[in-house]
Amino acid sequence: MGRLGFLAGIAVVSLVAGSVLAGPAQATPRAATGATRCQEQSGRELERAAPEQVGLNAQRLEEALRFAAGRNRFNVQVFRHNCLVGEGPTNEVTGDVAWNIWSATKSVVSVLAGIAWDQGKLDLEAPIDRYLPPGLGDAEHRSITVANLLTESSGMKVGVLTEGVTGVIPLDPDSAVQALGVPLDNPPGAAFSYSQRNVDLLTYVMELAVGEPLQQFAQRELFDPLGIERGDYYWARDRAGHTYGYAHLMIPPNDFAKLGLLVSNNGRWGAQQLVSEQYLWKARQPSPANQCYGYLFWLGPGCAETAKYLPADTYSMSGLGMQNVFIVPSLDLTVMWTGVFGNVSSQGVSGIVQNQSELPHEFFRRLLAAFEDNTFPDPGPYVEPPLTLDPSRFVDTNFLLAVFGVGPYAYPGCNVFACLNYPLAAPFADTAPGCVIVVCLGPDPRTPGIR
Repeated sequence: MGRLGFLAGIAVVSLVAGSVLAGPAQATPRAATGATRCQEQSGRELERAAPEQVGLNAQRLEEALRFAAGRNRFNVQVFRHNCLVGEGPTNEVTGDVAWNIWSATKSVVSVLAGIAWDQGKLDLEAPIDRYLPPGLGDAEHRSITVANLLTESSGMKVGVLTEGVTGVIPLDPDSAVQALGVPLDNPPGAAFSYSQRNVDLLTYVMELAVGEPLQQFAQRELFDPLGIERGDYYWARDRAGHTYGYAHLMIPPNDFAKLGLLVSNNGRWGAQQLVSEQYLWKARQPSPANQCYGYLFWLGPGCAETAKYLPADTYSMSGLGMQNVFIVPSLDLTVMWTGVFGNVSSQGVSGIVQNQSELPHEFFRRLLAAFEDNTFPDPGPYVEPPLTLDPSRFVDTNFLLAVFGVGPYAYPGCNVFACLNYPLAAPFADTAPGCVIVVCLGPDPRTPGIR
């Protein structure tokens, strides 16, 4: 099967499928004496090492990689001591193709917030009232702080699927303005609520804080130093031209891995400190509202898709369908993978959605067994918990009605036809050639991807 045929198959499958560190001083550990350590590379090729050079058994590592590939992991990259030591069998086909990392986009937004904070342009403790134009949003919404948005504790009502579907289509006139119409279930800072609109509001606030479009800021301050070219990726905007923060960064896995490595290196890339170690330390502290969540990163074993038996300092970037970067500082280990679910459940679709830690559990059992100095007892096969998923909490039709200017969540003067008297682009006007929800494919030279 050819490259395009293979990837078109991926797209069809996808469409159907629908840390606490003690402080900045405890940075990522250096390699043990005698072990190889690699240097961050801004070029297209990351530095590689043989598994044995970083203390891994090559045969057992290969078994872990093949296991992942057999579970819908289309791209898998394993790094130890900064060295690329393991790759999935289909990486050559998928590595340069722009792929939607879904909610892992949120963690990229967090890194950009850190850069803006480092530059003194964004105050994490300030209410967003400081940045919003006069008259936009009521006093309650304007009292939300930047930190509330970073920790998903704005208090906004949640309907995860119906919040996001109008970005997938795409119909949203202005996702940030729409966020200001969503009622608050809780006072800001009081409770964790995984809101998509929350992060769209954050990206808008960040644009106002840095004084330029977010993607222009991101390209100059983050992507360029990493060697991620503007033509590599597509990052969707709403019809007002504001970048989505909750998802829709379609980026090749080879570039996604660089973003993970940057974070695992405490913000340093070669000789440059792109985002401060101090900010990333703050980002890895659990928020008062959720011990599993920091600044748009999932923290600790047993949180999100992370296996329960991994070391306590583990943290991750996590997106729908298991687009992940897992970082384990105490092992100097970073794992990036993309794909379409792949976890196994005896409880049907609901079990697959609820019990996504099954696949990481089984993969990391095999990966940790590849460590030559293995001190990890085998946790045994994954034990599936009872099904407690409540599908109703993912759906709230008022989010859909609000796009048409109807219902209790509608922001006055903002709907699918017009928003606050400024022009809106047509639906799909922003979409790059060949990009369809999950992947960017095709021969058009404008189609994002590494070339």
